Amino acid sequence: MTERLYYRDAQVLTFDANVIACAGDATHILLDRSAFYPTSGGQPHDTGRLGGVRVINVIDTDAGVVHVVEMPVPLGPVHGEVDRARREDLTIQHSGQHLLSALAADRFGWETTSVHFGDEASTIEFAVASTPPERLTELEDAANAAIGSALELSVSFEEAAAATRAGLRKPTDRSGLVRVVTIDGVDRSACGGTHVRRTSELGMIMVGGTERIRGNVRLNFIAGARILRRLRSVQETLDTLAAAAVCAPDGLTALIPARLAELKDLRARMADAEEQLALMRLRELQSLSAADADGLHRVVHRASSESAAMLRQMAQAVSSMRRLLFITLDENARTVYVGASADTGIDAGARLKAALAAVGGRGGGSPRLAQGTVPTNEALEALVVALSPPG
Repeated sequence: MTERLYYRDAQVLTFDANVIACAGDATHILLDRSAFYPTSGGQPHDTGRLGGVRVINVIDTDAGVVHVVEMPVPLGPVHGEVDRARREDLTIQHSGQHLLSALAADRFGWETTSVHFGDEASTIEFAVASTPPERLTELEDAANAAIGSALELSVSFEEAAAATRAGLRKPTDRSGLVRVVTIDGVDRSACGGTHVRRTSELGMIMVGGTERIRGNVRLNFIAGARILRRLRSVQETLDTLAAAAVCAPDGLTALIPARLAELKDLRARMADAEEQLALMRLRELQSLSAADADGLHRVVHRASSESAAMLRQMAQAVSSMRRLLFITLDENARTVYVGASADTGIDAGARLKAALAAVGGRGGGSPRLAQGTVPTNEALEALVVALSPPG
């Protein structure tokens, strides 16, 4: 078995050990002692180097801690170095989670069901149906107050039954000796992960958004240097937006809603204008066509500069016309739109669907408006003939 140096001191990042075996593969090696943390309890594994060879994964097994390296490392003495930045960041996130979970349980009765530590943000899943915003603010304030108090985090090894009797935030189902991580006056949890020595080392905790999952609430949070990176990113975004809007960053809160309201109004006006334009264009095309003996106008329009949206609006406008069958083609997209006024007695959807089936196309619609696509331009021409036979 591997002696796990991080169990007693998470600040040990360099060490000397012996490669004692391979775990079925020359790049999966076992050491007699190691400071590398394997993926466990939601906390991702460490990375670093063994004898100058990169460690890319660390796995917890019954045989011990397996180190996955980029190339084989020979049996015998080896020097190990854990990636400091990654370890310190994950240690801070893990300790921050313990603090948040303990405070949430004590203050609100929110029990933690699972945790996850990601590269950008970490999450805690609480067994509750909702987390009111004011409670989240209170939780964040309490956590940062505990950070300011520089509470000690200590590690002890206790018999499971005795540890449970002495009080654990979550009872352990293990037997024998268990590792207990204590935040002075706040929390006692059975945990094998890495932790800071005092809450002050967390720097700060920021509680983010929430989402519903499996009937629970998942809370996002970040701690330590991640907060500074987040704030810098937010500031860069604000500066970019402010420069584009030609205003100070603090003016964006008033400017953006006003601009969005203007944009909504302009879009509504544009939609009305496009609708009127489509109707005018349709009337023009009808006036240029000759009616048959029954007074029916059959208009086949081949799009030139109109957009797909305009063609569809023109076909929709047919419902307000009299004695009109309108067929418009978008040859680039091999798309056809069909509109039929109610007084024609023509079911546009049924007629188009039957015609499409004959040429290998797809589509359909309602009696007044239908749309379809075909695989070739030749099929498009055959479709026109089928939809509006002469006579």
